[in-house]
Amino acid sequence: MGAMADNHQQNSKAPGRRSERSLLAAERRASIARMAEQRGSVRVSELSRLFDVTEETIRRDLEELEINGYLKRTYGGAVSVTGTGLELPFARRVETRRKEKSTIARYAVTLIQEGETIILDASTTALWVAKHLIDRRDLTVVTNSIQTVMELAARPGIRVICTGGNLRDRILAFAGPLAERAIRGYFVDKVFMSGKGLSPDGGLTDSNELEVELKKAMLAAAKERIAIVDSSKMGHKAFARIADVSAFDKIITDPGIDPAMAAAIREHGGNLIIAPEEQR
Repeated sequence: MGAMADNHQQNSKAPGRRSERSLLAAERRASIARMAEQRGSVRVSELSRLFDVTEETIRRDLEELEINGYLKRTYGGAVSVTGTGLELPFARRVETRRKEKSTIARYAVTLIQEGETIILDASTTALWVAKHLIDRRDLTVVTNSIQTVMELAARPGIRVICTGGNLRDRILAFAGPLAERAIRGYFVDKVFMSGKGLSPDGGLTDSNELEVELKKAMLAAAKERIAIVDSSKMGHKAFARIADVSAFDKIITDPGIDPAMAAAIREHGGNLIIAPEEQR
């Protein structure tokens, strides 16, 4: 009986240890991303020693960070995306974690009522929201994203307003003073936005300062502020802060979020909603 009790006790602790490991991995990757941004480049061997993990673990971290646009891998290490002007092509980012983004978008669309005016930022998750706006009527969408404009152009029940401004050709979106001025001219019901990272103490962050300033203007224009962030970005901090987690009325993510990270976001005042899995 004693042995069985011991085994049960050990098994009951296992999920907690897994959550702790997942949180530690997210924190390590966030630190690596910050180091790359601050220094311009990082080396696998150095990171392995610094974090006391294997080089293979660091390579997996760098692969994950590259997929999500935080850095670009090189031989033996990685370089900063911000420092080099590199950014993952938009088409590639749209297809990255498409299941998670679609899950988030499907739930987000249930919050939109007919007759409302909404803002969609230039994130790929916001584009997935646009894709799920099927058969919607009497809706106005304001966006700085060329891809979102194209996605909604053939929808007869949706009026589309594009900000204009300075074109960021890598992500097919407008930013800069003209785009900000356009956004400040509107008052909308809801804004849906994402970023490069979301952390309990750092809030929603992004790597491009022009995008950050535009997103701040979007938040100021909206009655209801909704962050749409997939679980792979949780725990990461990019270069510039958009807003604290408590500044959003809702933060929608997918079921892949680590329970410890979810708890930490809520402890910092974030109204976190985990969108249900899509039913096939």
